[in-house]
Amino acid sequence: MTRTFFFRLRRDTRGAALLEMALTLPMMLLIASGIFEFGRAYQTWQIITNAAREGARIAVLPGTTDSMVTDRVKTYMSDGQLSDSAAATVAIQRNATIAMGAGTATASRITISYPFTFVVLQPISKLINPSSTLGAPLTMSVSALMRNET
Repeated sequence: MTRTFFFRLRRDTRGAALLEMALTLPMMLLIASGIFEFGRAYQTWQIITNAAREGARIAVLPGTTDSMVTDRVKTYMSDGQLSDSAAATVAIQRNATIAMGAGTATASRITISYPFTFVVLQPISKLINPSSTLGAPLTMSVSALMRNET
């Protein structure tokens, strides 16, 4: 083996691109899936926030029942493409108080708790540490408060 063979071998970079891609592709896929997952989580949070507002709008009207409010909230969530709207819990408080100028008024508070599951990130976290609670669904809780009409 001559000295020129070693210099030629050192300058040969045929497998460098393959090795670099093998090292960076998993990280890039994890970042891309994280972007999609957190975008989905934000969209879900927006839907349940708007559902709580819709429930509060219905709850402040005279003559509405709790079942009417719950049905409106569940309908809004299913219209927003949340497939598991039955897993959401809706709490209705009709005698809350709200500050109005120098006094107070009665209000209705609607609180929604919804379990959100990450599709890709939670199974990956279970692969890394199976005994961790990172794979459990994240509970999103949203509340809306509106003054009751008289």
